[in-house]
Amino acid sequence: MTLSEFTSDWLKWLSDPYAVLGISVTADPQRILKRYRSIAKILHPDRYVNADPTTRELATQLLAKLVNPAYTKLKEEQGRKEAGALLRLQAGQLLKNGSVCTEVARELSRQPVHAAEIFYEQKITALAEQQFLPLTEFAQITQQLSELNLVYLQLKQGDGAIREKRSGLIAQPAHSITTPPPASGLGSAPKPEHPQQDYAQRHYDRATQYAQNGSWKEAMLELKDAIRINPQRSDYHALLGYIHFKQNNLGMARVYFKQALKLDPNNSLANRFISKIQANTPTPPPAPPAAKATERRGLFGLFRR
Repeated sequence: MTLSEFTSDWLKWLSDPYAVLGISVTADPQRILKRYRSIAKILHPDRYVNADPTTRELATQLLAKLVNPAYTKLKEEQGRKEAGALLRLQAGQLLKNGSVCTEVARELSRQPVHAAEIFYEQKITALAEQQFLPLTEFAQITQQLSELNLVYLQLKQGDGAIREKRSGLIAQPAHSITTPPPASGLGSAPKPEHPQQDYAQRHYDRATQYAQNGSWKEAMLELKDAIRINPQRSDYHALLGYIHFKQNNLGMARVYFKQALKLDPNNSLANRFISKIQANTPTPPPAPPAAKATERRGLFGLFRR
């Protein structure tokens, strides 16, 4: 199988650089770079020294003719704008024609708006793990990724509950969440002043939705990215502490709650749950009198020396 064997119909799927790289249309530059590097390792010629010539040639073509150009497009802000504009146009055409081919895209189209983002991100991640392993799966999975992107953009255009900032998509505000984590502890974040803070906030917003659905592992990964970008936000540490608390990792929960309170002593989420940890932490039993006397004699001996 070579790229020349792809039919002309494939041009519309391969023209989506986000699908080629296996990332969501909301991905920020750091996530795009991380994904590109992982693909470059998969397709590196050294991995195919002992492979058959057809597989080796396919890996070379995928990297040189699809992956590298897709990354070149998306690493620049102007390229992302152009790709987004084209995809939104294609999403509008898809809406008119109703020509969704893949089952995963049809399933996304049936999701309620409040659940669409998490479903979309989870499916993109799952498909990306299979996209190049084996290489023969690339064509089929890229089609599914591309349709997911188009249906997602279609949903976004049709409902104002999903909206964009300058640097990408954000979730519903934390105060509208009615299930844990408690909204009173999250508060509303100030408007970011720098693009990198936009990226951190997007990770936090996604983590909030994952936490709402009990997807602790995914929420934790998003929060770690948010803290890496902007470690000075009390609410990021507090939510990560809450996630550890829900998984009964009380030691780590205490660490993150303390850091949250160090940054903001009034953080209600951290204050509420660190008090629960302290209330549930058993105090050591008092030492018997003989042990106390021995301990005192030992201390006195140290001073005498």
